[in-house]
Amino acid sequence: MKAWEHFKTITHHKKLVRKACFAVGLYWQGLTHDLSKYSPVEFMVGAKYYQGDKSPNNAERLATGISLAWLHHKGRNKHHFEYWIDYSIDGDHRMTGMEMPVKYVVEMYCDRVAACKTYQKDKYTDDSALIYYNKGKGKYLMHEKTAALLEDMLQHLADYGEEKTNEYIRKNILCNKK
Repeated sequence: MKAWEHFKTITHHKKLVRKACFAVGLYWQGLTHDLSKYSPVEFMVGAKYYQGDKSPNNAERLATGISLAWLHHKGRNKHHFEYWIDYSIDGDHRMTGMEMPVKYVVEMYCDRVAACKTYQKDKYTDDSALIYYNKGKGKYLMHEKTAALLEDMLQHLADYGEEKTNEYIRKNILCNKK
């Protein structure tokens, strides 16, 4: 069990998300981001399946067939698009992604960038989060407007860097849309 290593990793990630959220003006979200990772159901799995370069939830899924930590996490954290999956109100009532409030899409952006920085360490570049997003893009059950907004921010980061993207988010995305 690697409890200390896992604690350091999630705390480092949380610190990076806090910094990113503060940079765009999402102070409350920066303070409260991912607090559920310290709950026993998530923390113990993270300590048991800790790898250091990727999420322990995949290792739990491989070992047991399901990640109870992930199910717990996504059900309590509105910055995950999976939180917003529901039955469609259209005639077929299939599962579909609902449109996310803008502030949670921005937090999702901050989370993805911080995750890449945490796991890639010195290999991180400003296009890392966009590359990672594009690898799974066809599999996401994400509302088209939510996906477009996330992609816009990730592309802006890849093209212009973090400082200019933070300014872009503050002035063009979050202005009166919290």
